[in-house]
Amino acid sequence: MFLRILAHPVLVNLNFHMPVIMDLSHPLVMLTGENGSGKSTLLHSIFYALKNEQVDQFVYRWQAEEAVKRDSVYLFDAEQHNPRMMLDTFQKDPAMLEFLRSASHGQVMLSMFKETFPKMPEGTILLLDEPEMALSVSNQRRVLKMLKELVDQKHFRIICATHSPILIESPESYVINLDFHINRNILPTDLAVEGASTIQ
Repeated sequence: MFLRILAHPVLVNLNFHMPVIMDLSHPLVMLTGENGSGKSTLLHSIFYALKNEQVDQFVYRWQAEEAVKRDSVYLFDAEQHNPRMMLDTFQKDPAMLEFLRSASHGQVMLSMFKETFPKMPEGTILLLDEPEMALSVSNQRRVLKMLKELVDQKHFRIICATHSPILIESPESYVINLDFHINRNILPTDLAVEGASTIQ
């Protein structure tokens, strides 16, 4: 699976070289890079492309060796999709409601990997935005193991936007560093001058 982005309002603003060509053929892909490098933007772009949704000023070409099941694509943003912030959804499930009220943020996130994701259909394409959020180093290792199991046992394709060295440095991960896609000859105007103090 390859995604060729020909035009994108945010990525162009970030001084990406166009077209951006992403090799997503590996079953476990990690998108990494500095804050503001476009990881979440690219992850959402992959979601739109997979779902065949049209987005203003976003022009792409999707090249897939096999047909993509549009209904088996799931985007999980650990910041926006925190179940603890959606307690009304679980009013008919007292046990889950009690768990969400008593558990830590990290415990709730871990339960998504233990309980929710494994119940998804075989062959799901799972897009994760910073799945390590609120997780300890040991639990990041547990999550990595669970992701590998989803790939091996349920034939998932998983693409993560992450800062976690645990996920990035795994030999099973295919890493795309977005810093390499940015034209560094253009100095960002919002980051001051290189070498100068940013403390006012």
